[in-house]
Amino acid sequence: MSDGHNRQELGYYESCRIQPVEVHMAGKKKEITLQSAVLNQEQWDVMMAVTGLIVVDVYQAWCGPCKTVISLFRKIKNELGDNRLHFAVAEADLIDTLQKYRGKCEPTFLFYGGGKLVTVVRGANAPLLQKSIIEQLGAEKRVLDEGAERKVIKDEGLVEEDEREVMVLEDNEEEVLVTANKSYTVAIIKPDAVAHGKADEIIMKIQEAGFEILAHEERTLTEEETRDFYQHKVEESHFEELIRFMSSGSCRILILSRPVGTDDVIPSWREFIGPTDVEVAKQEKPESLRALYGTENVFNAVHGSDDKGQASRELAFFFPNFGVSPDLQHQVQQDKKVQKTLAIIRPDVLKEKKDDILQKIREAGFMISLQKEVVLTEKQVYEFYSEHTQKEYFPALLQSMTSGPVLALALASTDAVERWRRLLGPNDVNQAKEELPESLRAQFAVDTVPINQLHGSGTPQDAEKELKFFFSMEHTLAVIKPDAVDEHRDEIVKKIEEAGFVISQSDEKSLSREMAEEFYKEHKGKPFFDQLVDYMSEGPSLMMILSKENAVEEWRNLMGPTDPDEAKQTAPDSLRAKFAKDILKNALHGSSDQIQATEKIHFVFGDINIGADGIVQGIEPDLEKVMSPESRDEPEDTELEAEFVETTEKAAADTEAPVDLPIDSSQNTVNETSQKSLSHESTEKEMLDDSPLTSETIRAAEKATANSETPADSATDSSQSTMNESSQKSLSHESAEK
Repeated sequence: MSDGHNRQELGYYESCRIQPVEVHMAGKKKEITLQSAVLNQEQWDVMMAVTGLIVVDVYQAWCGPCKTVISLFRKIKNELGDNRLHFAVAEADLIDTLQKYRGKCEPTFLFYGGGKLVTVVRGANAPLLQKSIIEQLGAEKRVLDEGAERKVIKDEGLVEEDEREVMVLEDNEEEVLVTANKSYTVAIIKPDAVAHGKADEIIMKIQEAGFEILAHEERTLTEEETRDFYQHKVEESHFEELIRFMSSGSCRILILSRPVGTDDVIPSWREFIGPTDVEVAKQEKPESLRALYGTENVFNAVHGSDDKGQASRELAFFFPNFGVSPDLQHQVQQDKKVQKTLAIIRPDVLKEKKDDILQKIREAGFMISLQKEVVLTEKQVYEFYSEHTQKEYFPALLQSMTSGPVLALALASTDAVERWRRLLGPNDVNQAKEELPESLRAQFAVDTVPINQLHGSGTPQDAEKELKFFFSMEHTLAVIKPDAVDEHRDEIVKKIEEAGFVISQSDEKSLSREMAEEFYKEHKGKPFFDQLVDYMSEGPSLMMILSKENAVEEWRNLMGPTDPDEAKQTAPDSLRAKFAKDILKNALHGSSDQIQATEKIHFVFGDINIGADGIVQGIEPDLEKVMSPESRDEPEDTELEAEFVETTEKAAADTEAPVDLPIDSSQNTVNETSQKSLSHESTEKEMLDDSPLTSETIRAAEKATANSETPADSATDSSQSTMNESSQKSLSHESAEK
């Protein structure tokens, strides 16, 4: 290639601000640029001046670039080794040239030579993409080397698509575009297949079988999400095993369709994956995906929707914006902070109709981001409904709200407050039945109860206030350890902020050996203790208070398993998978429960107060004056942290239940006595090997709990950001119960 071409392409890459794709090959950590990111029309124009063939993955903001083709493109690039072959990704909404491609849910690959369109491939069809790349690269070489004529095309598919029959359905006054002659389904490549490196192989087989992959994302489900998704299987004997398995590692979630004029995708996909039971699949359908990649009934490699109804619910669960109009997609992209609202299912319908109501919520496109089942006292109901206490219906409301557990939900979507209120219908049950019989309050009315059975926040301001009543902010201590501070500080902080945490306080501190011994006093006497102390005192660490709903559990999930090798297998997107060196130097520390978070925050930052907004006030302690372990009056036996558990013990602390699971209502009657009792239960739950609580541990738990009750905006009790001090105390057991 000429020097002019080199200078030209250098200018292109600098202008496009390439975002490299990290590729790790054959044990080497080698970062190469595979696809350049084109972020605006100017960069697009510069790219069009590059010599050679350019393959552009045109994507929509709501689904992102097509990940399934990256390994294929890398393989082709490595095999051909041709510097006149270029790959790029471009978001349609950002580039004027791509205006006609906005709102298209199907992956589209545009091939350009000399700035002119030479071919188009729709769908992540690996064989067709490979064939097209080889053919078009050869054609472009003949144009450049031999002066052959370049064959320029128009994208006829745009015309065909515009003329295709489309139905417009109204759903809560939003237009949803559904192609009349296409069906869709959700496919899941389960954690076992992903962990064994079979995901890309399965995806290739899916494409070769003629399925179109319209959207694709990698995702690790929380236990709560898994329970929501499989709630229809709750009565099956292997339900708990299924939940543990499906939340044990990352999955690949795909939307599948079939070309126009072919069979319905749902029965075709179920036929392709084979019977649920792996042994039956091996006997009856030996070429099916489950026969080839499954190991046993639960670990059967892939999931498929049973019917159209289930496919629709699963699409709403994983891809709530799939199929909506381009204008709404753009609105979703612009409104990056999705609105939340509070929903309450009252006791009279919770027991019998809970699953039906949750299904309606998911079908309406809401994401259930938090949920909590709790029994409210009369005092709490008076506080929550303070503006309604003089209304004639309040006695009936009070009786209903205290008659059993309520389920509080944080629902997330764009314009969530108004959409949820429209779905609920009128407050008056009789009016709802007459005017909007399809509304939820009409459908789930109880004839013997005069009030409606579902609550929704009236305004965004009410929603914020009410959500804090049930789901207050929690705080935890996070530490970036010395080696990771030197090498990855900015990257880790960025990941923390992207995960939605508020960094309420941070300070870079060098721990003396005495301070490190005190910080990890619970490990004194362990074989690794001296090595741990040496490591933590070898340089500065970044100490942070992280604030968020369910901060303790979510920070532990973001960190990933203690052992980085395990993290790479089961949680490849976790911070330890990316930045840890070994089980000792595993980059990060996090408190294992709220009691320990209280102690560690006070050790590092002193007696500070953190408000509901995460803002900190207080005086930082002088760590040089912290007492040594020998000088303490009473040693405290706290939980053995997961970071430095020996290899045979390391998994125990990573198998805790998610914070957001519904709480056992029998333990939820709010009073100060149950708070202490449940604090003990929380500590006991965290102990390794089910060891009994010692008297020292109980005293430590009581001490930490008492300390956390003192300030109204204390740094560590998640219940303390409720609306006033009395509700703080009465609801504080919920934090301990978590």
